This record gives sequence, structure tokens and C-alpha cells, in this order.
Amino acid sequence: MADKLIIVESPSKANTIKKFLGSNVKVVASMGHVRDLPKSKLGIDVEHDFEPQYINIRGKANLINSLKKDAKNAKVVYLATDPDREGEAIAWHLAYLLGIPEDAVCRVTFNEITKETVKESIKKPRKIDKNLTDAQQARRVLDRIVGYKISPILWKKVKRGLSAGRVQSVAVKLIVDRENEIENFIPEEYWNILATLSKNDDKFIARFYGKDGKKIELHKKEEVDEILQNLKNAKYIVTDVKKGEKKRTPAPPFTTSTMQQEASRKLSFPIRKTMQVAQRLYEGVKVEDRGTVGLITYMRTDSTRISEEARNAAKTHITNKYGANYYENRYYRTKAGAQDAHEGIRPTYIDLEPEKIKDSLTPDEFKLYRLIYNRFIASQMAPAVYDTISANIDANNYNFRASGQTLKFKGFMTLYVEDRDDKTNEDEESHIPDLVKGEEVKKEKLDAKQSFTEPPPRYTEASLVKALEEKGIGRPSTYATIISTILDRRYVQKEQKQLVPTDLGKVVNKLLVENFGDIVNVEFTADIENQFDEIAEGKEPWKQVIREFYTPFEQEVEKVDKELDHVKLEEEVTDIPCEKCGRMMVVKYGKYGKFLACPGYPECKNVKPFVEKIDVPCPVCGGEVHVRKTKRGKKYYICENNPKFCNYISWNKPKPGEKWEPEKKETKKKTKKTRAKK
Repeated sequence: MADKLIIVESPSKANTIKKFLGSNVKVVASMGHVRDLPKSKLGIDVEHDFEPQYINIRGKANLINSLKKDAKNAKVVYLATDPDREGEAIAWHLAYLLGIPEDAVCRVTFNEITKETVKESIKKPRKIDKNLTDAQQARRVLDRIVGYKISPILWKKVKRGLSAGRVQSVAVKLIVDRENEIENFIPEEYWNILATLSKNDDKFIARFYGKDGKKIELHKKEEVDEILQNLKNAKYIVTDVKKGEKKRTPAPPFTTSTMQQEASRKLSFPIRKTMQVAQRLYEGVKVEDRGTVGLITYMRTDSTRISEEARNAAKTHITNKYGANYYENRYYRTKAGAQDAHEGIRPTYIDLEPEKIKDSLTPDEFKLYRLIYNRFIASQMAPAVYDTISANIDANNYNFRASGQTLKFKGFMTLYVEDRDDKTNEDEESHIPDLVKGEEVKKEKLDAKQSFTEPPPRYTEASLVKALEEKGIGRPSTYATIISTILDRRYVQKEQKQLVPTDLGKVVNKLLVENFGDIVNVEFTADIENQFDEIAEGKEPWKQVIREFYTPFEQEVEKVDKELDHVKLEEEVTDIPCEKCGRMMVVKYGKYGKFLACPGYPECKNVKPFVEKIDVPCPVCGGEVHVRKTKRGKKYYICENNPKFCNYISWNKPKPGEKWEPEKKETKKKTKKTRAKK
């Protein structure tokens, strides 16, 4: 019989904690949630104040019986699930199943899974935080109500099996809205004039600014030609020179959101993968000569706060490895409204440098650990320092400007530089000579460059997470689920890292926008998230939030259901006749996208694949090029005459007039095993 029983969520976390405690302590895993709402019905008693009807999760009966037996045999039971709302809810459900009173001091949390923290935390158990469990219940109940009530309408009007999610639908709307912006974008012409100048054969670039000190934007070739004509015999005189110094400060330690964004940009990790790898690093990895240790602090946080112990450890590491001038004691403000229960994401042991333990980690674990480690150390380092110089140069009353900068001290950039979706060249070195006011510089050449404004870029996983966070939609722990769900439901697909709405996603979004405006409204969704936060802080009863939401929502659902009963969604009619009955076939949406079906169903059940074509002819034979998809949904382009007499097939969309050569297949090298078999 164990004196103490500690229940955590996962076996790997249990294995790590076991090693820190004596033989009189038993550590077991609940394998995540043990109770939830039933899948087959709403599971919420609307008539009795929205009481959830929880049931034990199917397939977990043996596990639950085992946990009950272990709890009965232990003197003390500690519930040590993850330190967030979801973890608090799991602990609350476990307490119910194990007969632990609600006011029992049984809850233990670990911000990091290290020997010191685990032992210290077990000495300070607390009661289950009912405010946190209520906030989780409110989210679960509200999401179930929305999904359960709206999904049947999608089944009737679009396709059976579809589902609508409260937060996921808003994410789809953002992606569809961006796609519409791109499709409706009208490019505008603009011009730049670049002067290549030199001083003592030292060349540099100056950019046209305007005339007589006033900025001029160039939109027509005629304007540019006139300026070039007026500059033919001009002298280029330096009228002003400014020298200075610019500092670039490091980014703060990771929050969940910034870790997801940076891992997407730097490592090309999908958001879901980042969270899976981070979970392993938090729960514990077997490190040579150290045993199983948790390598990072808890990875679901929107705080950038760092403990004094970690700050002091970083100081020692930086001054020893790089020198005292590379260290700067730095505090970061956690943004308004952020949950500050946990620190920012950081390594638990500063002495475990990524390169030292590389052999103990999988390649993915190593990449993410190195990213987290370097980001944290860099956050406590001195800024990078640039020497800057800028000059105004006049020619026949026209104004040109030149600027340059040279990196003088690398500081934190020795170790880490943050990526951005909207990258600029602001921190790249650029040279101009040491100019003096009043001197003349030599003109080497003038270049006029025509450009066109570009539409906003499609969202990537990283930029979508950033947008969701900025708009207050969802919370750090939900971003991975949101993106995974909209991809799994095929409302959105990935094309070269970009998130593109599918035709199915557009149809579902159109129906929701036109009939359930609040559900896909960004401000409305953000306001509900704030109400969940109020519940977590004990400022608002959770059922009150559901009551206020439910009545107008239920009325809207009934109204829409009646109205749509008499409305038939317009189907896209093609010019392709049904070979069985002669009707013109229409476009339908299935699990894998579009297909053609006869509108005479059920009398005529003819269906055939939908062929997507592009307006560029085959670069080999001039035939039509069709767009197809692999089983994994990746697009490729193939000639209609392949394989009859044309071999054109490519991952890349053909461009008018381009020449094409078959893409070489990569051949795998034979391994020793294959050679041995032969």
C-alpha cells in the first residue's frame, strides 16, 4: 500500500515524476479526460439550468476501476494534472469519480517537472479551483450547444456529416475573407527612381524622395520620364548628413503563441506538431547521465514573466560564455489581459545546452528545445548596436535620400534573431561612404523601376495564430486544435504553407455568415472569451453566461431552420450533359471536394469526377491542363493527353510560354539491409 497516490495525465509525465519520489509514492496516469459529454446527444439539460450530463468516456472503464482501487489503497491522493483550465477540469472529474470531497486539499501543479519543483509542490497542495473548472465547463457547454444546434442545418443544406464549431468557424471566416480580399484586389502602378552614386569610386544607392523637400509619389511613367529628363545634366550635392546609433533589443521569452509562430517560421512545424513536441519536452526526456528530466517549463502560457532563479542562472551562463558586456538584466511586461499564472516558456536547466544533449533527443525535440533555449538566453542579453548614417542629396531641386548602417556590436544576435512574417531589411547592413555636407557626388546611373501594389498575403499557420491572438479569439491552449480542426474538416487546405479555403469551406462560411452573424463575428467571439476569463477569476457565474447566450441563439436557430426549409442553395450548373438522361450536371461537394452529379437525383444517380482546369495551355502539346490532388490533398498539374501522347505532369503551375523538362525522381540509396536481402 502506497502512502501517497499521485495522478497525472500521461504515462511519460508519470515516469518522470516517479524518479523524484520515494517508494512509498505511487504515480499513475489518467490518460487525459475520464469523463465528458456524450457524443450521441446534446448532453446538456436545458430545462434544468443547463446542467451537463457527463458520462465516463467509453473504453476507460478498466482504467477508472484501476484508479479507484489505487485511491482506496492510498492514505493521500494528489491530483497533479496540467496547470491550466483543462487540467483543473480533469482533476475535478477525477475527484468526482474517486469520491474526493470538493473542499479536499488534493490539487498539486507543476510549472516545471524538476526534482526540486515536484518535491516543493507536493508540500503545498490546495483545493481544486472551482472557478477554473467552471470556466472550462462554460467553454465546453457553449461549444457543444453551438455545434449540436447548427450542424444539422449544414447537413440539410450542404452535406451530411459537416459540423460547425464556435471558434473554428470564425477562423474559417478570417481565411475566406482574406481570400476574397486577394481575389478582389486591384493592383495599382507605382514607380521608384534609384540613383547609383559614388564618392571616390565607392558606390551607393540613393532613392528618389520628392521635390523642394515635399514627398512625391510616382504613379505614371510620364511623371517619371519628365523627372529623368530634368535630371540629365544635374549635379548631385549632399545637403545634409546625420550620423547616429541604433539599438535592436531581443524578443521576450516564448509564450505559447509566439513559440507556435516561430516554430512554424523557423522549423516549418505545423502548430499541432509544435505542441506535441513541447509536451514531451515538458513531461520528461531521458538524458544521458541525468535520467528522465523535464527540459522546459509548462508550454501553455501567455506570460513572459521569468523567475529570479532562472534570471540569475541566465546571467551566470551569459557572462561566463560571452562576457559581462553581453548581459543585460531585462524584465518583460506581460500584455494586458494575459493569464499570468505561469512563467514564459524557458529551459528548466541552463547547464543542459542543446548541443550537449543532442544525442538524447529526437531531431524534432532537439530543434524545438534549441529554439526555446536560445530564445530565452537571448532575451537576457544586451541589445545589438548599429552605427547609422543618412544623407539628403539634391539634384535640380529634386531630393534623394540614402541611408546605411553597420553592425557595431552583435549582442543577443550572436545567439538568436526573431523571424517575422512581414520581414523588412531594416536590420540588414547597408553601406554608404562617409559623406560630407556640401560636397558633390558622382552620378553613375539612374534606374526607373515600375512596380505594382500586391494583395495581402494568405494566412500561414503562424500568421493565423498571430491574428487569432490579436483579435482575442480562442486562447493559447486552443490554437492548435482550431487549426487542426479546420484542416481535418477540409474547410481549409494547405498550399505551400499557405492556408487556402476550399470550396466546401466557402459554402459553409457563406451559410453561417448569412444566417448566424454573431457566431462568426470576431468581436462577439472575443467578448465570450473575455467572459470565460471573468468566470475563471470568480467574477461571473458560468451558467449566467450560458443563459444570456442561449435564449437569443435558440430563437435564431429556429428562425433560420424554418426559413431555410423553403430555400434551396443555388447549385453551380455546368455545361456538361448527363450521358444517362441529358440534364446539365451540377457541382456537388463531397468529403474530398467537388464532384459532378445529375440534378435528376433520385431518378438519375449519375455522378462523375469534377475536372478543374487552368487557363494556361500545356507547355508540351498545347492541350488543356487539369488540376488534380494526391491522397494527401497536395495539388499537381497534368495534361489532359497524359499518358496518351504527352508526358506533362508537374507540382508547379505552368506559366505562359515557359519551357518544361520532366522533374527528376529522387532515387533512394540502398541500405545495407536491402543489399543483404538481395
